[in-house]
This record gives sequence, structure tokens and C-alpha cells, in this order.
Amino acid sequence: MTYLTGFGNQFATEAVPGALPVGRNSPQQVAHGLYAELLSGNAFTAPRADNRRTWLYRRLPSVMVGGYAALDLPLWKTGAAGGVEVPPDPLRWHPSAAPAGELDFIDGLRTMVVNGDAEAQSGVAAHVVFANRSMDRRAFVNADGELLVLPQSGRFTFTTEMGVLEAGPGQVVLLPRGVVFKVAVDGPSTAYVCENYGAAFRLPELGPIGSNGLANPRDFESPVAAFETVDGPYQLVRKVGGLFWQATQPHTPFNVVAWHGNLAPCRYDTRHFMTIGSISFDHPDPSIFTVLTSPSDTPGTANCDFVIFPPRWMVAEDTFRPPWYHRNVMSEFMGLVHGQYDAKPEGFRPGGASLHNCMVPHGPDTEAFAKASSTALAPHKLDNTLAFMFESRWRFRPTAWAMRPGALDAQYADCWAGLRDTFTP
Repeated sequence: MTYLTGFGNQFATEAVPGALPVGRNSPQQVAHGLYAELLSGNAFTAPRADNRRTWLYRRLPSVMVGGYAALDLPLWKTGAAGGVEVPPDPLRWHPSAAPAGELDFIDGLRTMVVNGDAEAQSGVAAHVVFANRSMDRRAFVNADGELLVLPQSGRFTFTTEMGVLEAGPGQVVLLPRGVVFKVAVDGPSTAYVCENYGAAFRLPELGPIGSNGLANPRDFESPVAAFETVDGPYQLVRKVGGLFWQATQPHTPFNVVAWHGNLAPCRYDTRHFMTIGSISFDHPDPSIFTVLTSPSDTPGTANCDFVIFPPRWMVAEDTFRPPWYHRNVMSEFMGLVHGQYDAKPEGFRPGGASLHNCMVPHGPDTEAFAKASSTALAPHKLDNTLAFMFESRWRFRPTAWAMRPGALDAQYADCWAGLRDTFTP
């Protein structure tokens, strides 16, 4: 497949030569009998550096949709109101078994934790997806926020208004708020999903790191223009204010023949992440692993940071190399795509998750602490692993589905039970 490279670039692409207007956005008559339609990701008066918008040139405009009726998706929760109150304990989940029956991306989504308020455009939710069926003639548009999808198993194909993206484990897909899409899977597939109600994800500032490092803009890929030609009705599912609505339209929503702008879905391969770390001593802050950030109104305190822990060399001298024990004002939801996480070699399994809310103490388990405290500190490659974190200034509330018996690891706190007071005055 062909992709356009760059993050937030001004792209121009056409599936039919001459479909894009030259020197203007909305001519009196668009070439090839197309309709011009603007998709805005910001208020019109947002600063130029922050403004995201795309002009679409399509065979029929988006207004041609029938009346909406309510759709019940009870396991997809929105905002802090969708969670339940739990004690301030560290929480961990085993990988959940796939639900019974045929499920597409929408029906197979289950919310794990939520915070914030979609109507106030703040906060995020973390979901898991179990899909064994493609969406076919069904499409989805989320007016509450953008979606960051991390495949954990299987293969996903995202058909969007702007074109087609493919992704598997190790890659991530960012779907902007308001963009219509559908998902096809090749057999049973699972994914983690971050639903971001706040400011759109962007690349973090690099500060003293300089002009290179972490996620490089050129490694993000957006689709070239493509459109469906098969006639027939589509079911369109819309999420707004935490509620779901469905309608039938007589044609495909994937009928964009050309587009230009900087609001577009994209994918990123985490193997291209340029990891920064200590080459002298001490374990640096995990902020150096930030791929994307959604800022809040408090500088440096994110609505959501998307952080990964990829393969990397560990070389620091006289240093406890795993993450230290800590309490954090930020709340941390973690998942494991594959491999082993260095601070939790046992119990934290691919497809599972953990939650350490604001000021909840956490850190390496007994085994990891003992090994890291006594091992010879030769250079070591931490390989064949990919963990991630959604870190938010807002406290996460688990959902009732997440707190059900079985998947919740009731013995999680036991991983620290072996720590002993070894103080020798």
C-alpha cells in the first residue's frame, strides 16, 4: 500500500487525476461532478500552528443520512460518570477471554477505565477490543474524541474517508475526531484503544533533547485518496455525548475521490521510536518515552501522554535499572502488547493491564527488585517487548465490566509481599 509521510503535514492526494481544485478550495463547480466538503478539527480561529482541517472532494456529501435511532452499546462507557468508585489500591488485570459470538470493532469494544467529561472536552478512556468479524457495510464516526488504536493480536485494516491503513501489533493508528471509518480483521484480533476527549494528540516538545529523537514526524504515515465503488446502503453509527445513534444511508461514506489538508488518520510503527536513555547513571523519568501528548490548560501536565517502553539497551552504572518505587500525581494505565515488562516479570501478561491512580504507590515486584539489586551491571539489551502507558492528570475510574471477578487480579498486591526491612544502622 502507498502512504503519505509526516505528522500534521499539509497533504494533497487524488485518486482520479484532476479531482483536486488548483489554487482554491471551493470552486463553483468541482471537477468530475464532485462535492466540496470541509472537515474541521479545530475552531476556525485556532492559532495557525494548531489548526487542523481537510477539504474533501466526494461523490455525495455527508448530509445525505437518514434519521438516527438510539443504539445500545452498554459496555462502551464515556467520561468519569461511566466508572465506579474503588479503593485507592493498585489494580491489575489478566488478559480477558474473548466474548462469545461474532463481534466487530464496535460491538467488541469494552471500556476498562474512564476519566474526565467528553462534553467538556477533557479526559480519556482506555478500552480493549475483541473483534472476529469485519464491519463490512457498517461505519462509525466519533464526535466525542479521537481514537488511538494499538493492535495486540491479529491484523486490522482501517478504511477511512481519506483512504486505507493497515496495522498489526507494534503499530498504532490515530483516527481523528469526526472521521468516518470501518475496520476489517483477518480472524480473531484484539487491540487496546485510547479515546481522547481533550486536545488532539501531537508530538511532544523535545526541549534539551534537541531536534532529533523519540518519534520522528517522517515515520507517521497517512493514506492516499481511495474510494469505494460498490453501491448499496450503509449503516452509520455515531457517538456523541456518550450516546450511540444509528442510521442508514443509501450510499457508501467512503466516497472521497481527492482531499487536501492536515487533518488525517495516520499510523506509526513503534520500531522507529528513537529511544533516549541514561548512558551514565540513574533511571531517567518515563517522559522520555512519550510518543504523543494531549496537553491540558496546565503547561507540562498532560490531559494524556501516550508512552511506550520498547526494546532498548540498559547500560547505566551503579544504578537500579528498572523503574523506581514511586507515587505520582499523574494516573497511569498500562498495557502489554507482547513480551515481558522489566518491572513486573511475572503476572503482567500480554493483553493484560494495570492501573495506578494519583498517588497510589507502585514499582518493581519482589523478584524484579532482588534481581536488579544484585545483578552484575554489564550492558544488557531489553528485547522482544512492548509495553505502553496512557498517563493522565485526571484520576481514572474503572468500569463495572473491568471490576468483574475473574479478569481482575485479586492477588496483585502480593507481588510486593516479599519485600523485607533490611535496614542496618
